[in-house]
Amino acid sequence: MTVTRDEALNVAKVLTEALPYIQSFAGRTIVIKYGGNAMTEQTLKQSFAKDIVLMKLVGLNPVVVHGGGPQIGDLLAQLGIQSHFVDGMRVTDSATMDIVEMVLGGQVNKEIVSLINRNGGRAIGLTGKDASLIEAKKMVVEKMTEALSTPEIIDIGHVGEVTKINREVLDIATNSNLIPVIAPIGTGPEGESFNINADLVAGAIASALGAEKLILLTNIEGIQDASGTLLSTLTAAEVTTLIDEGTISGGMLPKIQCALEAVANGVTSAHIIDGRVAHAVLLEVLTNEGVGTKIASNP
Repeated sequence: MTVTRDEALNVAKVLTEALPYIQSFAGRTIVIKYGGNAMTEQTLKQSFAKDIVLMKLVGLNPVVVHGGGPQIGDLLAQLGIQSHFVDGMRVTDSATMDIVEMVLGGQVNKEIVSLINRNGGRAIGLTGKDASLIEAKKMVVEKMTEALSTPEIIDIGHVGEVTKINREVLDIATNSNLIPVIAPIGTGPEGESFNINADLVAGAIASALGAEKLILLTNIEGIQDASGTLLSTLTAAEVTTLIDEGTISGGMLPKIQCALEAVANGVTSAHIIDGRVAHAVLLEVLTNEGVGTKIASNP
């Protein structure tokens, strides 16, 4: 294929723009939560894998944490098992937990590992149960209604929250030039399995590794103000103000809270980016414009 002079100049411009970011982030860890459209549309899956491989090749250390809710729901439906949710969390009994482990730790995790490897990377698949990577405890869900004087405790089964990240296995992978791909399954004190929200796992891992960035792929453009304008850069204090004003609400709140906690725990910046855009990760990390919202503790 013949490349025109203008096309060649454009490639050179892109590479030149990326250079200072590559130099700045060389050797730094970037944790990416992978989900949404980017994990289901074929062209976006390929662009994501290429982004991760290129990041590793230029000296960054990507760590991928993935979701898999739709895939779990599809298999449960095929088996005639109805899904139930409480506050957006899947009620996970023992039978459902078996399905979650099979889909996340087997099907989805290995698909992502294979995709990265086919694009020239060296990925390794892990769940939180491997080497007790993710220690967890049962999540307690409380509901308050006008008819109750004290909150009602709702049992949602094997749904957990992170208590500890044992980073040694991730350090071994990184030092071996491998790309960790992690399924958000934790292990309890008695060896029991817990289904954990992938955003929470990504945030906890980013904090434990002292990551440069936490990137959360979403199906929205980023954080917007009250008029619907994208806000490309925010401080943690500004995000808190948007929450207090009600501008950020509903389903985005847990993701935003995860980002704020990561920044409070030492992660340099957290990014809410549009996973519907091809090469969204590279565009956010290695270009001036980016494709989402950057949240940092300081301006």
